[in-house]
Amino acid sequence: MGAMDVRALIFDVFGTVVDWRGGVIRDGSALAAARTPGLAASSVDWPAFADAWRGRYLPSLNRVRTGELPWRNLDQLHRASLDELLAEFGADALGEADRAHLVGAWHRLDPWPDSVPGLTRLKSRYTIAPLSNGHVALLVNMAKRAGLPWDLVLSAELVHAYKPDAATYLSGPGLLGLAPGEVMMVAAHLDDLAAARSHGLRTAYVRRPLEWGPGGTAPEPRPGDELDHVVDSLTDLADRLGA
Repeated sequence: MGAMDVRALIFDVFGTVVDWRGGVIRDGSALAAARTPGLAASSVDWPAFADAWRGRYLPSLNRVRTGELPWRNLDQLHRASLDELLAEFGADALGEADRAHLVGAWHRLDPWPDSVPGLTRLKSRYTIAPLSNGHVALLVNMAKRAGLPWDLVLSAELVHAYKPDAATYLSGPGLLGLAPGEVMMVAAHLDDLAAARSHGLRTAYVRRPLEWGPGGTAPEPRPGDELDHVVDSLTDLADRLGA
C-alpha cells in the first residue's frame, strides 16, 4: 500500500455511506400524505425537492466558511434552506412540527446495501469513522438507526470548520494520533478526495451512480486525481484492502 501503512479509514457520509436522496423523498412523501391534512403527497415533487435541498447544501456551508454566518450546525443550515424551499414549492402549509420532522430526515437516512457489511469487514482491520460536515448528534443518530459500526464519530463540528477546510481533514489524523498518510479518506465525491489528498491523506473513490437517483452516473476519475483505490462498493474496498 505504500511506504506508510494506512491504519484508519475516514468516510464522507452523505452519498458515500447513506442514500440522502431516497431518505428525504421517503420522509417527505410520508409526511405530506399522513401528517398534514390538505397537503397531498402529489402536491410536492419530492424528488425535485430533495435535489433542490441538497443543492443548497454547499452554498449554506460556504456562508459559514466565509464568515457571513457564525458557526451553525447542519440541522440549523438545513432548516433555513427548508423554509425557503417550502415556500418555493408551494408547501407553506407545513407547520413547525412537520418542518422539524423533515429536518430530522437527514438523521434517518438508509445505508447503501453494501455499507454495513463493508464497514464491518473494514473495521476488523482498521479504525473506521465518519468525517462529515454533519454534526455529532446527527451522525450518532444516523449510525444507531442504520447500524453503522463506527469506532468513533469525527465531525466538522469538533473543529468548527466545514470541509474543504484543512482543519477538518487534519482533525482525523490529529485526533487519532496518526500521520495524515496513515489515514485514508473514502468518498464518492472527487473534489472531497482532492482536498483530502492535498493535506496528505490517502484516498479511495467509491462510485455511487444512484446518489442522484435512478439512471444516475458516477463521475469517472480524471487524469491527475492520483487516487489510491477506485471501487464500486465498500465491500469491494474491503476486498482491495484485505479485510
